[in-house]
Amino acid sequence: MFKNIAPRRFIFSIILIAGFIGLTLYNLSEADRLFADIQKQLSDGLGWLIILLANGFLVFVIYLAFSKHKKIKLGGPDAKPEFSNINWIAMLFSAGLGVGLLFYGVAEPVLHFSSDALHETEASFSDKANLSMNLAYLHWGFHGWAIYGIVGLCFAFFTYNKNLPFRVSSFFSGPFTQNIWGRVSLDVIAIIATIFGIATSLGLGANQINSGLGYMEILEESFMSTIGIVVVITLMGLISVVLGLKVGIKRLSQLNIILCAILLSIIFFGGPTSYILDGLVQNLGSYLQNLLSLSTNTNGYLDSSWQNGWTLYYYSWWFAWSPFVGLFIARISYGRSIQEFLIGAVLVPSSIVFLWMGVFGNAALYQEFIDPNSLSTAISNDIAVSLFVFLENFPASQLLMGLAIVIILTFFVTSSDSGALVTSMLTAAKKENTKDEPPMILRVIWAISLGVIAIVLLAGGGIGALQTSVIVTGVPFAILVSFAARSLLRSLNQSL
Repeated sequence: MFKNIAPRRFIFSIILIAGFIGLTLYNLSEADRLFADIQKQLSDGLGWLIILLANGFLVFVIYLAFSKHKKIKLGGPDAKPEFSNINWIAMLFSAGLGVGLLFYGVAEPVLHFSSDALHETEASFSDKANLSMNLAYLHWGFHGWAIYGIVGLCFAFFTYNKNLPFRVSSFFSGPFTQNIWGRVSLDVIAIIATIFGIATSLGLGANQINSGLGYMEILEESFMSTIGIVVVITLMGLISVVLGLKVGIKRLSQLNIILCAILLSIIFFGGPTSYILDGLVQNLGSYLQNLLSLSTNTNGYLDSSWQNGWTLYYYSWWFAWSPFVGLFIARISYGRSIQEFLIGAVLVPSSIVFLWMGVFGNAALYQEFIDPNSLSTAISNDIAVSLFVFLENFPASQLLMGLAIVIILTFFVTSSDSGALVTSMLTAAKKENTKDEPPMILRVIWAISLGVIAIVLLAGGGIGALQTSVIVTGVPFAILVSFAARSLLRSLNQSL
């Protein structure tokens, strides 16, 4: 049963995760304070580096997509794609975003709009609204998907074209990786980043479902009910990951896309359609026009608390998720050219994000326009209820809230099962056929572990602990990815 497991990677990862859980549970109040201190120290000291790396990867993606390497096929000249374009996009979108887009789709633009740290005292509604949407686009658009794209391309190229295992250590060559423990250390960093990145998303999703059910008076909102939700969804994710990639994960991703399209259409046509369209056009143009200044802003001359809690948190989240999403995208991208891969993994999802944020964000800002502070006050009190307070202003609001909860659940399960699959691949022994499913026992262990870690993080400090875990794991992996990009370019040049 355990013969296909890489023992060093698996055991080392389990020991580190168990140690973290033990220390957190030992003193929850002290853990909460420690989480906050670590987040501040890392953000204040290395924020400039995270922002620089995020921009560098976007430039690197643009270069590779139109370089002499663009026609190289992942898997060799004769490789054929395993999945259709629609299924491919559905799976990478569901895995890459998860519950975060529903959690922040309404909340983020409204919170930016109402933030005293972002706007001049006399700023107009239009200026505040436009800046708010620009920042939402920045946090969810090109930069994050560029990070995913580079890591995914590394996994795909080194596995399919160089016949190396699906591991971060496969990206590198040299004295350090010639040593077994050097390779194990690199892979464990990726495993830990994946685990805590996904656990953060699961924790956010559980909070939102709990708040939504409480807002609808279906379930009393409490910490124990949040835990119960995590347990239920973990079990659903376990079933999905046992069914495998082509049955469980693929079908759930398709369902995600259909349900999201339905909800998006209802908000677009049932809301202020003309206002949304005007906002979409203006927001996108303004975002592209101000992209350089927005993406390099470090708040170097101002209080850094806003930057630490938003931009740096997001970029760190993207980096923490990158081994998970990158490997998952690589696994489903066999047979695609480098150009097709990068356009599909960066431009297409970013466009979907712009559409989603543009519709939900502008519809929410419209509610603030006609009824000032109606959303911002509620969201400031409890960010998790933002989507449900927003939907209350639409006809058949209870049905829409129910649909939103179902979508969150499916995203939740998709993140859980995809994360378990990827972590299993990182801790599995090398197989000759890279398209084989990892061992069942690994998928089960990691699916359960994700739920346990999400519960511990919630117990140790709620959303603050979730944010800190992302930053702590995302920062070292961001540095690792920069070296991986250099290794990828060198290998691509050698393959021509």
